Order: sequence, then C-alpha cells, then structure tokens
Amino acid sequence: MTDLSHLRDDFPILQRRFDGHPLVYLDSAATTQKPVQVLDAVDDYYRNHNANVHRGAYRLAQEATEMYEAARAKVAGFVNAASPSEIVFTRGTTAGINHIAYGWGLDHLQPGDRISLTTLEHHANVVPWQLITRHTGAELAYLPITKDFLIDTSRIAETIDERTKIVAFSGMSNVLGSIGPIAELVAAARAVGAISVIDAAQLVPHMATDVQAMGADFVVFSAHKMLGPTGIGALWGRMDRLEEMEPAEGGGEMIHDVQLHESTWAEVPHKFEAGTPPIAQAIGFGAAVDYLTAIGMGTVRAHEMDLTAYALERLSEIPDLTIYGPKDPELRGGAVSFTLADIHPHDLATILDQSAVTVRAGHHCTRPLHRLLGVPATARASFYVYNERREVDLLVEALHEARRLFGVA
Repeated sequence: MTDLSHLRDDFPILQRRFDGHPLVYLDSAATTQKPVQVLDAVDDYYRNHNANVHRGAYRLAQEATEMYEAARAKVAGFVNAASPSEIVFTRGTTAGINHIAYGWGLDHLQPGDRISLTTLEHHANVVPWQLITRHTGAELAYLPITKDFLIDTSRIAETIDERTKIVAFSGMSNVLGSIGPIAELVAAARAVGAISVIDAAQLVPHMATDVQAMGADFVVFSAHKMLGPTGIGALWGRMDRLEEMEPAEGGGEMIHDVQLHESTWAEVPHKFEAGTPPIAQAIGFGAAVDYLTAIGMGTVRAHEMDLTAYALERLSEIPDLTIYGPKDPELRGGAVSFTLADIHPHDLATILDQSAVTVRAGHHCTRPLHRLLGVPATARASFYVYNERREVDLLVEALHEARRLFGVA
C-alpha cells in the first residue's frame, strides 16, 4: 500500500471542519481539491505577471506569454503528445468535444453517416453529437454495456460499420468506474476509416496516459479533475486532424488575416483559441501537472486501486447496499456508485453531510445510463491522491447511521 498521507498538508481545504466533523471529501470525480502549489502559481501570475498573451511587445506581456506556452508544453509532456502544438486549451472536456463536433463533424458528416457512442457516456459525450445530427443528418448508434458494467465489445461489428465516421467513447466512466477498451475501439474505428474521440476526463487524472500509444485521433480532458483550476481543459489531436478541422469559435487571436468578407486562420493550435485565453488557469494547469508528475502516475494509480479495493470490500459489508460497477479494481477507477435500500440518494447524501462526508447524489450527467441501471439516481464516492482508508471507514460509519435513521437497520 502506497502512503500518500503527507500530501494532505498541501490541501488547505481539507483542514475544514463542519459541526465539529473533519471534512471527508469524496467527490473528486466531480472536481478535485487544489494544492497550495497550484493556488500559489495562479496567485503569482495575477500578482506579478498579469498581462495578455501573444499581443504585447513589452516585457510583462512576454513573461505572461512564456508562462502560458510553458504550461502547454507541460500538458503535452504529461500525455506524451508529439508536440505542444497538438494541445489546444479549451474550457474543459465538454468544450473540447464540442470543438470536435462542430469543427470536424459539420464538414465531414452527411445524411446516413453514423456516430457510434456507448450507453455509459457522460452527457458531454452525447449531447454535442445529438446536436450535430440535426445539422448533418447523421445517425447515432450505441454500444451497450455488459452485466459486469463493461462496454460490450462483442457488439462492435453491429455498431461500428462502414457507415461510421466517428467513434466517441469514455476512457473511464464517471459513474461505474469502468475503464474503456481503448485499443479495441480505436482499432475498430480505424478499420472502417472513422475517427476516434476519447473522453478522458476521468482517465488522464488517474492513470498514465500516452496519446501516441493510444492511437486515437482526439483525446479531451479537464484540469479541474486533476488538481488544476476550473474553466480550462485540453484537446489533444493528431496534427493532421487538427489541420483539417475548422475552428468552432471565431474572433480575435485565432486569425492570420481578416478581410471584410473572409478570413484566414492562425496556425494550430492558436486557430482554436479565440479571444483572450484562460491564462491564469493554464498556468495553474501546468502547476497541477508538475504536482502529479512529482508523485508519479504509477503511484497515483496504485494508491487509488488500493482505496477502491478497500471501499468495495467495506461497502459490501453494509446490508441492502448495491454497488454499480466492476468488482475488479484493475478494471475500474476510483468512482464507486451505489444505492442503499429504498433511501433516495439525495436524502442519503444529506444525511452523510451531517457527518461532513461529502458524496455526490443524482444521475451524474448520465441519465441514459441510469435508466439502463433501473434507478433514477445513485450516490457516488470518488477518491483521489489525498484520500485515505480511514475516510472510507468514516463513510461506512455514516452509511450505517443512515440506515438507522431511515429505519432499515
């Protein structure tokens, strides 16, 4: 077992108490807490280097530009991109998928074409494609999941065929924790000449990620899921795909030239970054990458597998509790969704909060998946580098108390 307890001192918010209870933060799948190293990096930019980037000739602007582009290089290195130019800064995973949907999909999809997804996708990897079908006449097809909560690869041939132009799927489910069959789906897409898009919002923060080895065309992820600021993410794309893709947003900074009736675009990645970019957030993103790199993503993964295995074991001891997701920690990440008897997850989360145990409750932006599971909502505990086994124990104690309060003990 890897001991990362020393990291907790880096997270000021974990010192908070509610009604005498120490904060037990178990909602990292929604957003992670931020270490002082990230907070200080953002603060330092605003205090000492604040200027717009790629515009001013004065030294302060040059400093800001260098810091912004250094952050891009750090993110590129973190996922082993071939070049920093393959990293486009976006507002997050959702924005990244929309960039692909509108920038690539509008120009390449026709009536009768197919966009293949899976039934466990986050709304961010469903709704943009639904919108694009309205503009293009393309159709959606869905790979189902198995009774073991994994993507059913036995159905690939009937879902990904010669009509398929896009295969978009989650690298790791934010509800089930299931790790996607990346190699199989990317290969299936390539075999029919389709592009592959990986929603890696939950994958990149928790496992070592090599975008070149994945072989996909696009990979998108968010900073705030990996200790960084909100409001920024990254779209990685193969350079040839980025060059053939149109910008989804227009305006200042993304242009090469503007005439009264037409414009030409800047080079990749800048043609996708219209307007003043999230400069401070990018610098904080870079600091988060530094922090995770210092820990080592192998260590991050080992720590989470240990916590997840322990959580699955302890939660299975609670009568009337149902866990949704693979039982094998090697097949999943650290998001554990569950229901308890007939207690509504919202009521359950409210009771747990009285002990300062924070879990998510609801459909987690996966309504189609929850309909397939046959439940309107689930409660979800999700772990990251700052969590410990004792917090799993506190969660279990709070769940037992909830059973007592709701009369199911």
